[in-house]
Amino acid sequence: MKLTNNEVLTFCADDAHGAPIMMKADELGIKAADFIDEVKINHEKSLAKYGIEYTNYHSTHSQENETLINEIYHDAQSAGYIYKKEIEQCFDEEKQMFLADRYVVGDCPKCSAKDQYGDGCEVCGATYSATELLNPQSSLSKTVPTTKTSEHIFFDLEKAKSNLVQFLDTVSIQKPILGKLSEWIDGDLKSWDISRDKPYFGFKIPGEKDKYFYVWVDAPIGYMATASNWASQNSESIESLWGKDSEYEIHHFIGKDITYFHGLFWPALLMESKYKLPNNIHVHGFVTVNGEKMSKSKGTFITADQFADACDPELLRYYFASKLNSKIEDLDLNFEDLAQKVNSDLVGKFSNIFSRSAPFISKNDGFLSKEIHKEHLSSSYQFIDEILIHYEKKEFSKAIKLIMQIADETNKYINEHTPWKLDKNEAAIIATTALNVFKNLCILLSPVTPMLCKKMLSMLNIDSLEIENLEKELKDCEINEFKPILSRVKPLNIQDFYEKEEKMNEEDNNIIQIDDFMKVDLRVAKVEEASHVEGADKLLAIKLDLGDLGTKNVFAGIKSAYEPSQLEGKLVVMVYNLAPRKMKFGLSEGMILAASDSDGGIFVLSPDLGAKPGQKIK
Repeated sequence: MKLTNNEVLTFCADDAHGAPIMMKADELGIKAADFIDEVKINHEKSLAKYGIEYTNYHSTHSQENETLINEIYHDAQSAGYIYKKEIEQCFDEEKQMFLADRYVVGDCPKCSAKDQYGDGCEVCGATYSATELLNPQSSLSKTVPTTKTSEHIFFDLEKAKSNLVQFLDTVSIQKPILGKLSEWIDGDLKSWDISRDKPYFGFKIPGEKDKYFYVWVDAPIGYMATASNWASQNSESIESLWGKDSEYEIHHFIGKDITYFHGLFWPALLMESKYKLPNNIHVHGFVTVNGEKMSKSKGTFITADQFADACDPELLRYYFASKLNSKIEDLDLNFEDLAQKVNSDLVGKFSNIFSRSAPFISKNDGFLSKEIHKEHLSSSYQFIDEILIHYEKKEFSKAIKLIMQIADETNKYINEHTPWKLDKNEAAIIATTALNVFKNLCILLSPVTPMLCKKMLSMLNIDSLEIENLEKELKDCEINEFKPILSRVKPLNIQDFYEKEEKMNEEDNNIIQIDDFMKVDLRVAKVEEASHVEGADKLLAIKLDLGDLGTKNVFAGIKSAYEPSQLEGKLVVMVYNLAPRKMKFGLSEGMILAASDSDGGIFVLSPDLGAKPGQKIK
């Protein structure tokens, strides 16, 4: 859209609230706010690698977002959309806390898919409450939660039904998605629970005690907050961008699993506000890898950074564009297909035009010819409007197909005119004509591979990707020496994406990640009893008190350094989740930690005063 001289403002934000964020921060032993700040920095670095640029990239944990959600909530409340009622909610007896949806996992009540969270199924797309899960389990204590009542705040979706029907009549959205949303409206349109009990990382609900906005209330408003943040720095206002009288079109780009929130909840929440609803909701399918759902256990989980370490990120942009259309189909990343597509299209057709033409310009002292074969140049123009229309309609694969068709025709043009058989002046005309087409291809391909096209055009002494350059002929001017930018790629495999990380770990003496460390459950333990083991030269038998977790028996090889009487009553550190080991003296149910030196000294580690048996060490 920018290519065709439209004014385009793109806004996005790190989705920074909710139970998963809080859980991860707790696991790492840091504040949630500090955790999301670091995540945002890493996300921005990843986006930069792929040439993804937003007008503003912000965070949902912002003052602008809190101000907007409070305003929009107040408008809905004043219009009678907000009410309270007692609900049954999952409660963790061991942790003595109500469980947010993401703290509960179980089987989907609709399709029976296993390991689903308490707010919705990632398999069938159904939404439900955590108490409806089959075989529920608390993520915190791994116990079966009980059910208790708590007063929650609801948004009355039934009251918004007629407005939602009207909205669906006006919004532009794919037909299958429209049909699904209509089914939900015509069916049992339940009220939306928009509150969560503490502890929860998010915004407090004004006028309430210990109640927080559910993450999906403020997450879409985060787009508006990002726009508001940008507007305040650019002599604009959120009203001019997003107000009901704004001349801007509002387009959302989402994954198919969050259609319910963007197609019903989000518009309903805005109905009584002063802000306009989206004009268009663009829904994408999922990304699969080699035909499989992304999964760490199946070895098909790849991060953007891992791909960028193994392969030029723009090749992935091109590959996705060559397969994407306006439908909601899943997109498969097949490594064999990616290599074939890149080698055939970008190397064999696109870049090949420049590499084949460059030698003839070099023989012409680096200058393009004063003449051009107008007929071939004109024939390449015939697809330009169609390509731009395909871009606008999100038919990216069709746009790519036409771009490569032009490249194909130009390579045929070179073959048919055999410049290698002609004198340097005639050969320069052929090369100049081909390079003019190549210049146009770079501009047309620039939305897909901007960094690649910019490098290519710089060799033609062009520093702008503006569409006006399609009409300008390059002739009788000097160009830079051609330098190969693209080369053929070999098919990647999953291991390619982990090699760099593995090498770094080897170089850093087997460095582990924080997730690896968190798998080890370290606990404070008190030595209740200690005794010698008959027939053992190095072992002491130790009975450990772990508070509410009970007792454990371990055998420790510390006899040379400690008498049993020196240990009894002492606080030590125990590896609680170590698999039990059967020894000839009995069963050892864990391990206590100690340091050692080169002289054979052994030093049992002890927590500081105040630590209690059973406490988790982080």
